[in-house]
Amino acid sequence: MIQQETILDIADNSGAKTALCVRVLGGSTARGKSTRRTAAVGDVVKVAIKKSLPNLSLDDKKTHKCVIIRTKYPTRREDGSYVRFDSNAGVLIDPDGNPIGTRIFGAVARELREKNFMKIISLASEVV
Repeated sequence: MIQQETILDIADNSGAKTALCVRVLGGSTARGKSTRRTAAVGDVVKVAIKKSLPNLSLDDKKTHKCVIIRTKYPTRREDGSYVRFDSNAGVLIDPDGNPIGTRIFGAVARELREKNFMKIISLASEVV
């Protein structure tokens, strides 16, 4: 469950290390509760880069799109099981939805397959 002001680890080799969630694009709001948008695995958010390597090819003064690949909050699956990770992580993507980096570090949730992020699935070392 990612919301505004959440710090994300960037799990690719684009040069960014951590990013701050600025806006949740889409996501869901619960009826009758607070109307704060939250993002789960596979949702796209806008982020501002906070920590990066010196050779970052992106403009760190602008916001970038990022797809969520891991969350600490448990995600329920169709078979009734839950999956959760140790960290909140994302991958920076270009306007076409392709990852900017050429490698992805760590495990990736299977829910990305349903959201048609097949390039991220193929670059990942492990799909959980």
